[in-house]
Amino acid sequence: MTKNFNIEEFQCKGNLKGCDCQMPDDVYNNIQELAENLQIVRDMLQEPIKINSGWRCEEYNRKIKGAKRSQHLLGKAADIRIKDLTPDEVANAIDKLQEGGFIKKGGLGRYNSFTHYDIRGRKARWDNRK
Repeated sequence: MTKNFNIEEFQCKGNLKGCDCQMPDDVYNNIQELAENLQIVRDMLQEPIKINSGWRCEEYNRKIKGAKRSQHLLGKAADIRIKDLTPDEVANAIDKLQEGGFIKKGGLGRYNSFTHYDIRGRKARWDNRK
């Protein structure tokens, strides 16, 4: 997909928990675009990015109580972590890259242990830290 990301990192984790889901072609295309944007983030920060959650099939999204209209269902979102950075530092970097036009505008969610980034094409922000 890119020099540092492969499709397996974005596959639905439901396959590990009994779901029998296959990534549709349109989702694959979205994942490709997402990976290209995340590659820019990785190159800028010069740190590996761990994908906690990429694409989710509907069954798995329901099991984990994901949002009914989640960008993960479309393959347009990833929940990420970077080992030596706090989720807030990651979110701040993504925000700057979006505002500067270096990566696609989209959702940016702040959580205690990860950062959500999506490529929905319009700005959306939320803070779910406790």
